[in-house]
Amino acid sequence: MRVAFAGGGTGGHLYPAIAIADALRDRATILFIGSKTGIENTLVPAAGYELAVIESRPLRRGSSLGALQTVATNAIGIAQGMKLLRSFLPDIVIATGGYAGFPAMAAARTLRPFGMRARLALLEPNAQPGLANRLLAPMVDEVWGAFPDGDPVFGRKYVYTGVPVRSSLLHPNNRIEAARRIGLDPARRTILAMGGSQGARTINEAIAALVTRRALPADWQVLHICGERDYEYMQAAERTPFGGNRVLLVPYLRDMADAYALCDLAIARAGASTLGELAALGIPAILVPYPFAAEEHQAHNARKLADRGAAVVIEDRALDADSLWWTLREVMQTDRLNEMRAAARAFANRDPVATILARVEALVTKNES
Repeated sequence: MRVAFAGGGTGGHLYPAIAIADALRDRATILFIGSKTGIENTLVPAAGYELAVIESRPLRRGSSLGALQTVATNAIGIAQGMKLLRSFLPDIVIATGGYAGFPAMAAARTLRPFGMRARLALLEPNAQPGLANRLLAPMVDEVWGAFPDGDPVFGRKYVYTGVPVRSSLLHPNNRIEAARRIGLDPARRTILAMGGSQGARTINEAIAALVTRRALPADWQVLHICGERDYEYMQAAERTPFGGNRVLLVPYLRDMADAYALCDLAIARAGASTLGELAALGIPAILVPYPFAAEEHQAHNARKLADRGAAVVIEDRALDADSLWWTLREVMQTDRLNEMRAAARAFANRDPVATILARVEALVTKNES
């Protein structure tokens, strides 16, 4: 089997693709197609896969100069994608989000009348699809989604699969050993604050204000993953935690298994990949949706978990040390945490990767018949 993955840009777009690729590694030749500047340029080679890059820009509405530049850039990307795909000859192309997904999938669809019979699948991990995925919907054979109820734009192509999660996270590490490796106390309740692969300034500033101005309960501790961009700034902001507050600040963790093993509650953005991981591991969350996400998809994602009782949502504009403190006081109760854990686990599809592998096999078999 020959499988091409298209997309990238952020960990949220890339980690689900890597999870699927890892499950296919022993029976497929795999190619990733991404952009020149996305996080895929480091993560894909580190995972052991080949990466090819094409020109791409985020889609824009209107007739501005920026929109014209977007059309021109993506047209070049489509031409580059056609050349790549004619050489690689995939059995299936899977788009997982990110700038490069649109020109790569458009290239694959353009090649169909010229004899390339690859099946096309789109992973839509968000509750509300963005412009690119709405435009791709008519081109693909199936859409694999994170939520039981798919957007009407996908119609009968929609298949509920859940969000693929890296296999390294699905077998939780020992809490005591994880705490030792990270440098925290396994006996304390651990709050994991994170902002995704690129960090989140609002969350960072609220955490810094919280741990330097309020005395946290003695049995709490904070693991703060602030992102490379804000690390120096956060080092200065959190240099003197209040009283006996236990806080560990790190810029980034490539392997989140230890952090999740130690975590009792997460404070995070509401990107689809992050929510897939939290649900799969049954981790309660305070979610702060990124307010500038396309189509407000993070707000829609967060609401899905909150409606099921797995999360509490604080709007970005309302997040500060005080709002976070009172929300933590409400949520960090044993009974409430247990209820939220159960709701998170109930929300997750039992095995998204296995479900997607079955869909890959079914589509490729149709291709061969």
